[in-house]
Amino acid sequence: MLTLKQIYDNKVAIIAGLEKKHFANAAETIEQVIVLDTERKAAQQKKDTASAEMNRISKSIGALMAQGKKEEAEAAKAQTGALKQAIPGYEQEMAKAEEALTSLLLTIPNVPYDLVPEGGSAEDNLVVKIGNWANQPMLDKLAAEGTIALRDWDTATDEQLSTVNCQLSTAKLPHWELAKKYNLIDFDLGVKISGAGFPVYIGMGARLQRALINFFLAEANKAGYTEIMPPTVVNEASGYGTGQLPDKEGQMYHCQLDNLYLIPTAEVPVTNIYRDVILEEAQLPIKNCAYTQCFRREAGSYGKDVRGLNRLHEFSKVEIVRIDTPEHSDASHKEMLEHVEGLLQKLELPYRVLRLSGGDMSFTAALCYDFEVYSEAQHRWLEVSSTSNFDTYQANRLHCRYRRSEDKKVTLCHTLNGSALALPRIVAALLENNQTPEGIRIPAALQPYMGCEMIK
Repeated sequence: MLTLKQIYDNKVAIIAGLEKKHFANAAETIEQVIVLDTERKAAQQKKDTASAEMNRISKSIGALMAQGKKEEAEAAKAQTGALKQAIPGYEQEMAKAEEALTSLLLTIPNVPYDLVPEGGSAEDNLVVKIGNWANQPMLDKLAAEGTIALRDWDTATDEQLSTVNCQLSTAKLPHWELAKKYNLIDFDLGVKISGAGFPVYIGMGARLQRALINFFLAEANKAGYTEIMPPTVVNEASGYGTGQLPDKEGQMYHCQLDNLYLIPTAEVPVTNIYRDVILEEAQLPIKNCAYTQCFRREAGSYGKDVRGLNRLHEFSKVEIVRIDTPEHSDASHKEMLEHVEGLLQKLELPYRVLRLSGGDMSFTAALCYDFEVYSEAQHRWLEVSSTSNFDTYQANRLHCRYRRSEDKKVTLCHTLNGSALALPRIVAALLENNQTPEGIRIPAALQPYMGCEMIK
């Protein structure tokens, strides 16, 4: 949630940032925030003035009685009585304005950093890096010819990527056919038990899931993350704390009887550990990771992009979460990006990194990078991670603060999180990109966790 100080100190920049994020009626909404805050302050001032006047008059009553000024004392009592009756009305005015102000602030998204590209959709995202392509002989040939640059952090045009995709396109089976061929995943059985979007993993398919979870957690542990095993249902306060509510209310599974929500990501329970907490600067950065099942209604999703593992209602994911100081959060974000990239490099999957445009970013993010892996059978990129810096936006909702070592001042933390990684599309790409006549090849880094080199 944006702070009132941010709005008052940088009103023009805040409005411009919200417009960059394609937030409708940005200027009008910010002006309404100021109006409601002015009303709240006015009601507070009336209450404070009445309370101070009541206290002043009350103190004079004893003196008036001692001086024998009974009539004046009685008039003073009547005056304090009138003030006392007025104060609840001022409190109601203040509470009403405060409630309206908070409700409005909760509907306003975070403001993107200057680094975020302009644009209203995924079409405007900026490709900032391509990796693991050089493992492909054909791409080495293309690079030698100068058709496409393969060095890290080179930007490739859509035309160049299209050329690469065409060169890589061979007769490969999509993962849903491979899953059936090797008896790894039963999508129909999932429909029988729960419905579409709830696959059942079987045999080596289940082992592959477990191997990836263990691999991701082990790598996070090596990188200094403390593993958390949180609940997979959260209360309403937790949903509001990280910004899923009210923005994503219709996309979350809601247990209405108990007013609990199934988590869409481990970000929600893990970040909420620090709700209403004041940390010491020496404790930062805090680095946590968690494996959980994740649940998303994905209302309105349809078409070819939801086939197989491409879009599920329940899936496994390992999440990394950081709580940091404002001064160090940029370095933390870069470290998180390097960690996610390292996982994809070890899994030997062709990937690219995109800096999301203002219109494609999440409600809460100030800066977000997506990692996508290339599916050789589907001839398309599959998102497997979003890694975001939220600045103070979540921390303000959570009241997550830290005490600075130098001056002991208590101030808001920065929060960050990233998928490291989400399993469904990783599994899809692993199956499709590693299929051979002999079976599915397991990347070397994953073999100790799988206990085999090939799925046959």
